[in-house]
Amino acid sequence: MSSPCYCKNLRDLTRKVTAIYDAELDAFGINIAQYSLMKLVINNHPVSLTRLGDIAGLERSTVGRNVTVLVRQGWLQVDRDGMDKRQQQVSITPEGEALLREAFPAWQRCQHILENQLGADNIRALQHIFHQI
Repeated sequence: MSSPCYCKNLRDLTRKVTAIYDAELDAFGINIAQYSLMKLVINNHPVSLTRLGDIAGLERSTVGRNVTVLVRQGWLQVDRDGMDKRQQQVSITPEGEALLREAFPAWQRCQHILENQLGADNIRALQHIFHQI
């Protein structure tokens, strides 16, 4: 029986969806949170940690920890801003770009899996809901 709590139901849904993406992306040594963060970097590069947190909807400290893991893997790099040495600029490395290209078909498979499971009408409804909140 499903809970009447919208928050719990949404959290359960996101766990299930995350598991689909994580299973597909595991072969590339990455999870959907890391993939998404790298896509944000590539689409906004170079980007400060603070701005990346704003774009991702995460605390700067959380983004910093996640970026550190991706830097250790060689997929992102962090440099000091030339104008303001206190600011750290995050950019993607050539290895990170290659990883995203290789993992993209797996991400697309996940998109198709969800589209097939939910149907076009429900996907449109979800998109509508996302834009309402």
